Amino acid sequence: MSSKARTKKQWALFIAGLIAISAGLAVIGFFGARKLHRELRKQKLMKENVVVSIPALGIKAPVLEGTDGETLSQAAGHFSGTGEVGSGNYCIAGHSSTIYKEYFNSLKNAENGMEILLYRVDKTYVTYTVTDSFIVEPSETWILSDFGDTRVTLVTCTDDGTQRLVVVGKAADK
Repeated sequence: MSSKARTKKQWALFIAGLIAISAGLAVIGFFGARKLHRELRKQKLMKENVVVSIPALGIKAPVLEGTDGETLSQAAGHFSGTGEVGSGNYCIAGHSSTIYKEYFNSLKNAENGMEILLYRVDKTYVTYTVTDSFIVEPSETWILSDFGDTRVTLVTCTDDGTQRLVVVGKAADK
């Protein structure tokens, strides 16, 4: 092969390599920017809303009002008409799916005795202790009832999505 042919081949490979590297950097940049945007949005939501935290599970999520699809695609959601932070049965739903915000992915690992912290907007907080974890059918709405105590009820889908995992925490000082 002549040196001229080799040089053309080397240039073609060099240009193909540059194109591949540029495409890779563009993909990495896109996903990096997307992740950064999501993280900044999460931080903004956590400053402006109630926050649920289970430190032992690495869960820390903003809680918006409502449980519609739009709300749950960006945060956890408070079931309207249930308790307030520090009074009644404050019920929260969250996805445990990698498609949406994965805030409750590790909720299935909750154990009795773990702390759940609910931060109000002013960042004062109430400490709850996990007392129960169980599975219900999606139609079992009794879990949203007021039980006459101060509790938080966390609800997410089971891994197969057909049932609901419920984790209950009762206020430590009530």
